[in-house]
Amino acid sequence: MSTTLYRGGAVVTPAVLAAPGAPDAPSALLVADGLVAWVGGADEADGLADGADDVVDLRGALVTPGFVDAHAHVLDTGLARAGVDLAGCGSLAEALAAVRAAATGAVGRRLAAEGSPLTGWGWAEDAWPEGRPPTRDELDAAAGGAPVYLGRVDLHAGVVSTSFAEVLGLATLPGWRADGLVTGAAHAAARAAVRDLPADAREARHRGALESAARAGIVAVHEQSTPETDTRAGLAALLALTADPVSALPLVTGWRAELCETADDVRALAAAIPGLAGVGGDLAADGALGSRTAALRVPYADAPDGWAHPAGRLALTAEQVSNHVASATRAGVPAAFHVIGDRALDEVLLGFRVAAEVEGVDAVRAGGHRLEHASMLDAPALAALVLLGLTASVQPAFDDAWGGDDGTYAARLGRGRAASLHPLADLRAAGVPLAFGSDSPVTPFDPWGAVRAAVRHRTPDQRLPVGAALAAHTRGGWAAG
Repeated sequence: MSTTLYRGGAVVTPAVLAAPGAPDAPSALLVADGLVAWVGGADEADGLADGADDVVDLRGALVTPGFVDAHAHVLDTGLARAGVDLAGCGSLAEALAAVRAAATGAVGRRLAAEGSPLTGWGWAEDAWPEGRPPTRDELDAAAGGAPVYLGRVDLHAGVVSTSFAEVLGLATLPGWRADGLVTGAAHAAARAAVRDLPADAREARHRGALESAARAGIVAVHEQSTPETDTRAGLAALLALTADPVSALPLVTGWRAELCETADDVRALAAAIPGLAGVGGDLAADGALGSRTAALRVPYADAPDGWAHPAGRLALTAEQVSNHVASATRAGVPAAFHVIGDRALDEVLLGFRVAAEVEGVDAVRAGGHRLEHASMLDAPALAALVLLGLTASVQPAFDDAWGGDDGTYAARLGRGRAASLHPLADLRAAGVPLAFGSDSPVTPFDPWGAVRAAVRHRTPDQRLPVGAALAAHTRGGWAAG
C-alpha cells in the first residue's frame, strides 16, 4: 500500500462546509492507494508522518473535494471546442469574420476531411450592436458556400447556411425561417447532423471535453443526453469511456431525455444504456429565455411584432409529465425535466402532483427526481418542490452571464421579473437540495466561477454563503446522482 500525507493546509470537509471558520478545522489528510483514508489536525498528522511513504507540505493551500458538474452536454462541449468559438465575438461582423477565417483555415480543412459541416458555437444576438444573428446568405458568402451550422449560446436555436439546409431538407420542417434561423424540429435535425460523427472523431470530442473539465477541478459530470445531442449508442460509449478509474477522466453518469409512458419503457431504456442514472434530465418542458422559447405566464417584454409564440411554447403536457414520473417511480429510476419558464414549471409541477396522487407522495419523494434549471420559482412552486422532495439542478453562472439590470433577462422579461430569477437563497432556505452545474457548453466548465456567481448573485437577497455554494457543487452533485 502506498500512502501520502498532506499537511499544513486548510482541508474542506462536510463539517467545514456546515460551519466555515471553525477553530478545529482539519489541516491534513492521508491518502492510501488513491483513497482518502484520514482527515484531521496537525497533532494527529505528527503521529502519521513517520509511517507515510511521502509527506507533502501544503504551505497553507486550500484542499476541497473534487467538483461535480450536475448538468453538462459532453459531446456538444467537445464539438464547440473543435469548432469556431463565437462566445467572444463582440459583433455580427466579428462573428462573420471568424467564420470566414475558419472556413479557409485549419478548422475548416479538418472538418471537411471528416465530412462534417463547419460549426460555431456561443453566439448571442442581443450582445451584438447589430442585434440580430447572421443570415444564411451571409453565411454562404463567409464560408464560400460550404455547409455551416452556428449554435446559439443557449443551444435552443441556430443559424445554417443554404447548402446545409438543402441537404437536410430543413425548409420542410417546423421551426425553419427563410433567413436560416432554425428552432424546434428544424434545429433538432440540424443538431443531429452535426453530431453524426465517426466513432474515432466522437471519442476525440468526448475526451477533449472531459479533459477540459478535469483541468477545472471537476471529478464527475452528469451528462444530460437527449436525442438532439447524442444517440443512445453515443451515450453508452461515453459512459464506458470513463467507467474505468484508470482513465484519469472525470466519471460520467448518464441521464437520457426520452419520454416514457410505462415502467416497462423505463426499464427498457435503462437496459439499453448500461449504467444509466436517470430517465429525463434535459427532457424539455420548454426552451430558453434568450431564444424566447421558454414558456411564460406573461409574454416576453421584447417579443418582436409577429413573433409566433410571444409567451414561448410548452414542449410537454402535465399528462406526459405525470405518466413519465409515475413510470420512473414505479421502476425505481429517477426522473428529471428541463424547465425554465414559469408556465412550464406550472405544467411540470402539476404532472408531479398527479403522479404523487397515483403512486403516493412518499414514493415520489423517495424517487430522487430532479428539476433542471428551475429558473422562475415563486413561493407556491418552492412549496411544491419541498412537498415532492425534488432536487434543483441549477446553474449560478446563468445569473452572472445574463442577469442584472442591463442583461439579457431584463431585456426579455423586464427588470422586475428578471430580478426574481434563480432564487438560490430561497431554495436553500426552503430546504430544497441544490446541485450546481454549468450546462456546458452554454457556460464553460468553471466550478469556482459558479461558486463565485452564487456568492455574488446579482440579486443580493439570493446570495449564498461560500460553504453552501461549495457544498452544492460537490456533495450536492453526488447526492443528486
